[in-house]
Amino acid sequence: MVCFSGLALGKDADDDDDESAKAASSPNLYLDLRTNYATFPAGSLSFGFGNFGLFAGQHPALSTLASHAGLANLPTLPALSSPSSRSIGLDVPLTVDLNDRVSVYAGFSAGASRADFSDWSAFTVYSWSAGFQADVYQQNGGSIPTITLQSTLTRSAAGQPLPTTSVNTILEFDYALNADETRGMLAGMQHTAVAVDSSLVTIKPNVVVYVGGYYQWDNNWKFTGRVGVQSFGGAQLLNRTPFESFTQPIVRLDLDRMDDDDNRLFGITAAISWVPKPAYQLTVRTPLYLVKN
Repeated sequence: MVCFSGLALGKDADDDDDESAKAASSPNLYLDLRTNYATFPAGSLSFGFGNFGLFAGQHPALSTLASHAGLANLPTLPALSSPSSRSIGLDVPLTVDLNDRVSVYAGFSAGASRADFSDWSAFTVYSWSAGFQADVYQQNGGSIPTITLQSTLTRSAAGQPLPTTSVNTILEFDYALNADETRGMLAGMQHTAVAVDSSLVTIKPNVVVYVGGYYQWDNNWKFTGRVGVQSFGGAQLLNRTPFESFTQPIVRLDLDRMDDDDNRLFGITAAISWVPKPAYQLTVRTPLYLVKN
């Protein structure tokens, strides 16, 4: 799940009105770099918060599924299984905070993976993505929580063994407990739909429902926790189901360093999703600001 911070804009009494208006109209522009490391248990296709685990360049399970799809013309299929694996990756979305309510982004993801009894694959670009995040409603001290909608379209890069397209949508409710919005409660839902460029393979939707909360200290360190339930419909190859459906817990913990205007300077995320055995992901966020207000 990707969270973009808002802006807090103001001016001193002796500032020139034209200069202030120009500054207020200038959006944030930055590369929201995310470096991640993930582990996947054998026989699993991992989703979790966000889009990790959906592309063959990152997850050897899809490469295994692609190789079996090529054998679909055989009278009987061999036993379907995927080994446990690890992956390292880099997400590079160019992000524009148009104002304190709307952000848009587009970029690529690259990575390498290693399955049991095999070496690390080459580090290559495996997907492209574009999306937006918007505050549909802002609480601003009222009784109705802030409502945020985020949607990301991701497409496998050329040359992937099993081309896929996914749409990941998150709807989150943020109820602040104080005027500064440094303490609050969260609730939300994430829906991920994946389309495969093969009539032989079907990947059913994945849904995460969660609750959580956050606390930001005076020194601008912010902790956010989310716990929920993930329900995956499974994946099918012809009449076989190599990846079974499941409904299991999921946990995500974030620690972020913000500036005085609530722009993220650094972040680290730890996530555990049971699929049904535990899959782990650690992500480090290091935004590179080209323009920052």
